[in-house]
Amino acid sequence: MRTIDCDYFVVGSGMAGLMSALHLASYGKVVLATKGRLQDCNTNFAQGGICCVMDKADTFGNHERDTMIAGAWLGKSEVVHEICEHAPEGIRDLIDCGVRFSRRPDGELDLTREGGHSARRILHAGDITGEKCEAAMIRKIRRSGVDVREKAIVIDLVMTRRIGLKGENRCVGAYVLDKETGEIYAVRTPNTILATGGCGKVYLYTCNPDTATGDGIAIAWRAGAKIENMEFVQFHPTCLYHPQAKRFLISEAVRGEGAVLVNKHGREFMKKYDPRGSLAPRDIVARSIDSEMKRTGDDCMFLDIRSKGRKYLMTRFPNIYQKCMEFGIDMASDLIPIVPAAHYMCGGIQAATDGRTSIKGLSAVGECACTGLHGANRLASNSLMEALVCARMTAARLGPHPESFGARPPRIPDWKIGNAVPPDEAVLVSHMWDEIRRLMWDYVGIVRTNKRLARAAHRIRTLRREIRDYYFRYLVTPDTLELRNLAVCAELIVRSAQKRHESRGLHYTLDYPRQSKRTRQTVLDGFKG
Repeated sequence: MRTIDCDYFVVGSGMAGLMSALHLASYGKVVLATKGRLQDCNTNFAQGGICCVMDKADTFGNHERDTMIAGAWLGKSEVVHEICEHAPEGIRDLIDCGVRFSRRPDGELDLTREGGHSARRILHAGDITGEKCEAAMIRKIRRSGVDVREKAIVIDLVMTRRIGLKGENRCVGAYVLDKETGEIYAVRTPNTILATGGCGKVYLYTCNPDTATGDGIAIAWRAGAKIENMEFVQFHPTCLYHPQAKRFLISEAVRGEGAVLVNKHGREFMKKYDPRGSLAPRDIVARSIDSEMKRTGDDCMFLDIRSKGRKYLMTRFPNIYQKCMEFGIDMASDLIPIVPAAHYMCGGIQAATDGRTSIKGLSAVGECACTGLHGANRLASNSLMEALVCARMTAARLGPHPESFGARPPRIPDWKIGNAVPPDEAVLVSHMWDEIRRLMWDYVGIVRTNKRLARAAHRIRTLRREIRDYYFRYLVTPDTLELRNLAVCAELIVRSAQKRHESRGLHYTLDYPRQSKRTRQTVLDGFKG
């Protein structure tokens, strides 16, 4: 088996992964692996923008308070303060990459506002902010000397305990599958950084790309890492509802610029759920839409921004306007049909702002990590801010003082295939994939109950046994690996939800409708097998 040595191994190519790699490139050899193309990530689909206090009338304190309120006061105040205050440094990193944020005619930054914010503090690049940022970072990473490996999926982390080495258990690299050639090789490194994004594909309806299968969270859990707050899955309130519109979001910024949520008769309904109306935080808006749909039996609700006029809409939201027109919807004259869809994981691998996890040699950054910034619900546009700040802090910790193996690096054993044979029943994988996603949507969605969670837990345990049997019987494939990881994330979400006996933020259960006076994080220990 081939073994590749490096100082830093970064897994993932969204903003967290690319920025971590760029910062670390000046300190040593960096290998970056991503299971698709570099641009196949959630960052590339982000429309709204990036939070950062830039207006003199705004303050970091206001941003921190908005973040804590949106997160139902479960956010860790010291983490919220640290990340909000360091956001301007992250913005400068993006500008250094060549990102050009939208500006007003007077040359000042065109700051917008989104749900849950008390001021305009969202920097954006039109309505395709993520795409512009991703393209700029990719251009820079191609020139940086980073060893980029596309279509490379991590199978599992290599832990010293599992390869028979004595002493403290630590991560010494990973086994990687080349999706094009089928080769399995090892990456040996004292510093592994997971930046693999979330697990939106665990649900039947999601606006996430197909790559969002929770790989980093699952492999970290199997390695023994602590996992935190997995019950808090954010459903974006306004995913375009159209049979041909696959995972297209109507950005939060559309409501920030005046759109209101209405029913099919054009009547506004959000004020009866929250005094902030259509600008309430995402958890409240998603639940309200879900409630209206169930009450009326309608398939969707609508956004109404017709008052802004065609010229304004084509200028401010050119991509969204054009995409809606492709489906026969004119934002200037028509109501926009929308439904909630799984969007963002607020929990993940327990991590500090500098990426440190419960496992030596393993760091986690971005959506796969749970730093405590988001609490029980993410404030709009705080995700890219967190990725920028934590990537910078992780590199600042690892770069000047990297961990090393010393004179004798550990030998990574060859990958063993045992009696495994090529798979001949791919239909089993697709069937189990579909079953997990549907049961998670039906039983562990926007509104939960003890009975629904118990049903989901029982069936997922059975499915995981079936998947384990399949995994060891056949040679590994990308589909098998993603299914295996998806099932782990589904079980972690259910187990976490069962532990929280209250309704808080994104976790709403009919059996415990009130919010507890006591705040606590839900922590699950990593796999011990």
